[in-house]
Amino acid sequence: MTAINFKQIEEKWQRGWADAKAFEAEISSAKKFFFTVPYPYTSGPLHIGHGRTYTLGDIIARFKRLQGYNVLFPMAFHVTGTPILAIADSIARGEEEVVARFKDYIAIYEDADKVDELINSFRSAENVANFFAARISADFKRMGYSIDWRRKFNTTEPMYNKFIEWQFKKLYDKGVIKKGKYPITYSIEDDSAVGEDDIEGGDTEKVAVIEHTAIKFKLADGSCLIAATLRPETIFGVTNLWINPAASYVKLKVGDETWVVSKEAAEKMGYQKDEIAVSDETKGSVFVGKIVKELVCGREVPVLPASFVDEDVGTGVVYSVPAHAPYDYIALEDIKKSGSLELEPIKIIDLEGYELPAKEICERMGIESQMDERLEEATKIIYKDEFYRGVLNEKCGDFADVKIADIKDEVKDWLKRENIADVFYETSRKAVTRGGDKVIVAVLQDQWFIDYTPEWWKELGHKLVEGMTFYPEKYKTYMHDIVDWLAFRPCARKRGLGTQFPFEKGWIIESLSDSTIYMAMYTIAHLLRQLPVDALTEKFFDFVFLGIGDAQELSNELNVAADVLNRIKDEFEYWYPNDLRHTAPPHLSNHLVFFLMHHAAIFPESRWPRAITLNELMIREGKKMSKSKGNVIPLADVSELYGVDLYRLYCAINADFATVVNWREQDTEALRKKLNAVVELFEDSIDAESINEAELTHIDRWLLSRLYRRLRESVELFEAFRIREAGINMIFNAMNDIRYYEQRQDKDRRKRIVRAVIEEWLIVLSPIVPHVCEEIWHKLHESFISVQTLPVLNEAFIDDRVEREEEYLVALISDIKEILKVARLEPTKIYVYTAEDWKWELFRAIQDLPDKDKIREAMKLRKDKSTVEFVKQVMKSKLDYFELGEPEVIEREKKYLAKEFGCEIGLNEEHDPKGKKRFAVPLKPAIFVDG
Repeated sequence: MTAINFKQIEEKWQRGWADAKAFEAEISSAKKFFFTVPYPYTSGPLHIGHGRTYTLGDIIARFKRLQGYNVLFPMAFHVTGTPILAIADSIARGEEEVVARFKDYIAIYEDADKVDELINSFRSAENVANFFAARISADFKRMGYSIDWRRKFNTTEPMYNKFIEWQFKKLYDKGVIKKGKYPITYSIEDDSAVGEDDIEGGDTEKVAVIEHTAIKFKLADGSCLIAATLRPETIFGVTNLWINPAASYVKLKVGDETWVVSKEAAEKMGYQKDEIAVSDETKGSVFVGKIVKELVCGREVPVLPASFVDEDVGTGVVYSVPAHAPYDYIALEDIKKSGSLELEPIKIIDLEGYELPAKEICERMGIESQMDERLEEATKIIYKDEFYRGVLNEKCGDFADVKIADIKDEVKDWLKRENIADVFYETSRKAVTRGGDKVIVAVLQDQWFIDYTPEWWKELGHKLVEGMTFYPEKYKTYMHDIVDWLAFRPCARKRGLGTQFPFEKGWIIESLSDSTIYMAMYTIAHLLRQLPVDALTEKFFDFVFLGIGDAQELSNELNVAADVLNRIKDEFEYWYPNDLRHTAPPHLSNHLVFFLMHHAAIFPESRWPRAITLNELMIREGKKMSKSKGNVIPLADVSELYGVDLYRLYCAINADFATVVNWREQDTEALRKKLNAVVELFEDSIDAESINEAELTHIDRWLLSRLYRRLRESVELFEAFRIREAGINMIFNAMNDIRYYEQRQDKDRRKRIVRAVIEEWLIVLSPIVPHVCEEIWHKLHESFISVQTLPVLNEAFIDDRVEREEEYLVALISDIKEILKVARLEPTKIYVYTAEDWKWELFRAIQDLPDKDKIREAMKLRKDKSTVEFVKQVMKSKLDYFELGEPEVIEREKKYLAKEFGCEIGLNEEHDPKGKKRFAVPLKPAIFVDG
């Protein structure tokens, strides 16, 4: 057989689908299924990790078509925000690293002689966006995604701007668009708020705003060293402060007080507090050895040196609680070893199982050095144990006997009331924008934000979530929790691409706030292009999306024909709501919760989303994919390197939705062999003569039963989004059945059996590997397999009895082989003894009884000592009951058994020199071997 040219097959059928407009969805009488995945951000090429979500999405869309649904699977491109603008600015400034990176990106798609020309064009943000939107479109087509491309748009198009303005007016009318003072993630360089889409890695590693408690420790001159903490309740156990001797610290004038913090912290505080003045920069070593007063109990504690203090995290000053913080305990032990200081930990939390928690966890784990990476693990263990089981002790004053889990903000609020502490905001991790600029937390005075706290909105959000399907199911609980804690979200900034904020000039709607209900645009985008942008007013969208107003009156006002307006409205009403949104878990706490909450606020219940499915991410060779690691495979290279159907199959069967996929080259090669074997099986069988039912032998019927059962199970698995199991069933399990059959029958017979089921097999398999299925299908039919519906499976061939008989035979052969192996015999004759009729009668009688009742019931039917022995055998064997004519099966298969073992087979003969027959039980014959 000639080698399979997968690339040629892929290109052939992608052209065929496009020419036939196979995936262009129109209103029909069929039941609709509107399916979406996130539109990609066009700031660079996508890689195989991104491709997992889109590929699983396409598999779902294709399967729903097989189910007879009229499927709309559209795509658009996300352009808004600051990342693309930052790229263009960096290239315009000639930043070498950015220029080199984007030259590499261009080279994925274009010849070397075009790279310089294109990189120069990237000085324009629009050119960056357009280039990658076009290339990602081509990538998606090359991946065989069944997308209706007529409906594509990007998020800076005027018609989209009008749509977003309408969304914000609806939210404003609900009273949730507000202006006020609020902490937000912020780019100093851009002088603008930034969100997940603007931050490097922000889509997968969220950057949150974390409120620290900034506690004051008074120096002799009246100024205060400020230490930031997330656990203010531990202040009662402070023994010292840590400061980095090599870092730079400054004095801050804050109201009537003078604070000392790191230079980096002072910069951040400048964006969080009003009218502060910075002075007296000095090294941290100046403070080492000084004594400060903690203001809770008035104790004096020393300032000690610690190189582990990061001046760019918190305030650059850390207070030490060595009884409960493993890092502090080990650092203090190191200082004590030098003999220069004697400080003892102060225990403030009682925790069952621990006397001094930090000391004991370090000893238990064998941690002796500040460089030991396991300190992080030890910290997590202690913090978790203390949070859930710890109780503040008598050293904690009014807070004594309070559980840590119940403390919430009580200590923090008390410290603030007593003027012992203040608030300092920090990012949850160090972060930079996609342009490489530092991200901090700023408290802006006049920031526009969306207020998600109103009770009416929470109630609607929970109602929407409760009525939806989530897969995996655990994410429904997660989403309820997210709705609960969702509070304020900055929704506008002063820089970036996007829609002008309708309520104040100079502001742009931020990129996540403009990507919440865009699914509605897919239903009508291709029709909106026929209208002037000026016609896309608030009343227009009210009419289309909410059914408010009269078509003729609106026609007169907008100068758009009433039948055109009704046609657009009909399109929306046919396709909406979004039946399924497929994405990845990192989007739960941002895009997905906004998606749900905005639908809940703006649309009636009949238009609320119905389901969300989520798949975990993909790594490569055990490591996260990133350009810095050099382990990224562009989606554009998949066809050339592996073949699209092989990649799709890998995505489908390598892990279930809830598991991270590990892309390993050795696994792709093993899977290639499996896929080739399946395709060769189809090719080998397609021209075989059809087989008549009258010709079928037992083993023929067994294979047909197995294959039809596999197909029925696979359809059920697809319906439940268990795509991995469906794929394994149709590729691995079905091929195992074929290989087993070939041990019993010749290949020509196998060809005829596979030919009988090949069309159904191809159809059910086609969502995963559509190109090769299309190729083989067209050797039988003119139509596209991609637009077929699920066949009515010939379930009459699914025969439990036939399959049970073969299982019985396999078990018998296994038992004989085990005897031959143990006895080391070359058999001359094998005797098989099946259970007598009385044993079958008892077996039927006791099958459903508890073990404790089996002997008693059996003795009622047959009072004999051998009855007890038999029942004990049955219980020991733990056999599942099913009816089987054992002698008939073995008699039928005698020739096969004789061939398998190279000797004569005796069935229930009198010859029984070892008395084996008495050990026979139903479904497990006794065996004796002469040799």
